[in-house]
Amino acid sequence: MIIIDFNNFWSPSGGGVRRYHLEKMKYYTSERNNLLVFVMPDSKTYTEEVSPSLIVEHVKAFKMPLYNGYRFIWKKKQIAPYLKKYNPDVIEVGSPYILPKAVSKQALQICPQAKLLGFWHADFPITYVQRAFTRFFGKKIGAFARKLAFLYAHYQFKNYHGIQVSCKEVIERLKEEGFQNLYWIPLGCNIELFSPNKRDESLVKNLKQGDVNRSIIFFPHRFSKEKGIDIFLKAYSLLAEQMSSVPAVVFAGTGPLQVLIDAALKKYEHLHFVGFLSSEEEMARYYASADIGVALSAWETFGLSILESMACGNVLIGAPAGAAREHVSASNAGYILESYTPEALAHYLKKLCEEDLSHKKNAARLYAEKFSWESCFTNQLQIYSTPNSTRNS
Repeated sequence: MIIIDFNNFWSPSGGGVRRYHLEKMKYYTSERNNLLVFVMPDSKTYTEEVSPSLIVEHVKAFKMPLYNGYRFIWKKKQIAPYLKKYNPDVIEVGSPYILPKAVSKQALQICPQAKLLGFWHADFPITYVQRAFTRFFGKKIGAFARKLAFLYAHYQFKNYHGIQVSCKEVIERLKEEGFQNLYWIPLGCNIELFSPNKRDESLVKNLKQGDVNRSIIFFPHRFSKEKGIDIFLKAYSLLAEQMSSVPAVVFAGTGPLQVLIDAALKKYEHLHFVGFLSSEEEMARYYASADIGVALSAWETFGLSILESMACGNVLIGAPAGAAREHVSASNAGYILESYTPEALAHYLKKLCEEDLSHKKNAARLYAEKFSWESCFTNQLQIYSTPNSTRNS
């Protein structure tokens, strides 16, 4: 079987989507019965033959301004040559803007037998469209914008045989919006790498700064309102007033609200910033050296960072919707932030800092062990190989 992936959500410094493709490429590097071709938006065009079962076609693509490495494929010359070259059995498109329609148009002409599948990596009608329009124009305009966004998604994924989704809540929402042929495919976690065994006692000692009762929080998320950085910093300021042993926090990443991090670092002694961590080993070391994680985005479609945090034994405070709620509820390894306010978050953070977390830590690890990348891509191959169902219209 020959599979081609297109995704404009790929970025060298991206988060969950980047991790999905890196793990998928790793899986197919030694997958002898199938060939994966990843069409990667890049600064220049060339072919990289990684193994007999994995080829990366780097395609020169427009660089999106202000979007930290993201590039955009949409032209016929960026799509058609690869469909002709490989004549794929399966085509997966992981981003919803323009690309699904551009790919399906060429596929129907060049390789009409190919199975066309989308991957709903971002719940964009809610996350980006409704939220933005509601914030600036009110709820009624936001609801109308959401409706238009779902109509646009129907248009983009018309002629697709199905859409893969990693969050059950999102699947139910897509069903309500009239989408058919939806496949639930939970993503995975490298539970050998992301493990409590990666705990670095020297790092823990340094962060506790002589106070054995000090808890450690790791925040490896994009510095944006979507990820809750603003509410987290406001909650921390409340903790600083309420607690004698205020928790240490390690921030890792980048984002548009970096200025808030910089200001907080100057104000509070126990906040630390380590920049963007490209090394999985380093990520695992910081996760395992922490006690508490926060998953404050209510719009996660799976939450890879949530699972990696839990695999390392972190207790979680999760947003009241999306994958965060799904994982925390199913694992009993933390609390759901039903009231999305700094006061509520400060309350749960303080509660966890004062609790014996051993039971919740064990529950987090046991839950994460249910997921693996191997099972994710094995299940996905079954989806790929099933006979084509009726195309979405």
